[in-house]
Amino acid sequence: MTTFKEIRGTAIQSVSSDPTNPEEGQIWYNNTIGVLKGYKSLGGAWAAGGNLNTARAEAGQAGTQTAALAFSGFTSPPFNVPTAVEEYNGATWTSVPGTMGTSRYGLACAGTQTAALGAGGSTGSAPYANANTEEYDGSTWSPGGNLGTARYQLSGCGTQTSALAFGGRPPSNGLANTEEYDGSVWTGGGNLGTVRRDFGSAGTQTAGLAFGGNNPGLLTATEEYDGSAWAAGGNLPTGTGGLAGTGIQTAALAFGGSIPSNTAATNIYNGTSWTATGSLATARSQLSGAGTITAGLAFGGSVPTPTAATEEFTDPTFAVQKITTS
Repeated sequence: MTTFKEIRGTAIQSVSSDPTNPEEGQIWYNNTIGVLKGYKSLGGAWAAGGNLNTARAEAGQAGTQTAALAFSGFTSPPFNVPTAVEEYNGATWTSVPGTMGTSRYGLACAGTQTAALGAGGSTGSAPYANANTEEYDGSTWSPGGNLGTARYQLSGCGTQTSALAFGGRPPSNGLANTEEYDGSVWTGGGNLGTVRRDFGSAGTQTAGLAFGGNNPGLLTATEEYDGSAWAAGGNLPTGTGGLAGTGIQTAALAFGGSIPSNTAATNIYNGTSWTATGSLATARSQLSGAGTITAGLAFGGSVPTPTAATEEFTDPTFAVQKITTS
């Protein structure tokens, strides 16, 4: 029989009282009361936020839970690709006059509410894939340097002046190309190990994260970028496309998507593996996300038509739990 020490590299401690500041996953034996205990996450939770003014899917996103940005995307019915931009203050969305120069959906996004970046995407008509980059300063959009490879249903992360764009389509099975942005021009980076489109992302230019998507089958594969190359990370529990993500490489959220029907599932990444946490109230795919692992935001998406629903994720809670055999 394999022992706990062989699995974790350390024996279970026997203590007279519970630790004052235990770590997640820590296990100990309280010899005063004769009980085996552990410290575990009870999971985070989603709560309703203010609805978008324009229901949309595959919209651009940036910012935090209390200062988010939603731009372009597509609406239906009838199918339309608006240039409309909305800002979120933690309670309500407000339409702002600074519309994008090129309306599109399925963009690579990065940055904050007042310094956002949108690159690539589809205008909804031939030739579909777009290479345009636009930068937002909190009031207006202005052109940036074009992507080297025109594409849509790609993902991005980072800031307006230090961003990544990776994956996407065409072709239908996806791309592996990665490009790095310095605030002016895009240059080639290391290719993804798995070609993919319509997938989730998080992180920065030198510590990026890509997960799920289509190839064209649904993927569980997660990859981590170190500023020059991608390496395999822990797989998602279920192959999922059209999901959203937010956070950093070692503390990310993945939520929603299609498996292939719409899902409300939410998972937390700790830099090694994914763990299920509280589900969205509205199952949806092609949604957008912003914020952090402790204060995330989900908005829009398809259910199956575009929705205006917004949800806010609350910091996971932890507690000491008695460990039993049942």
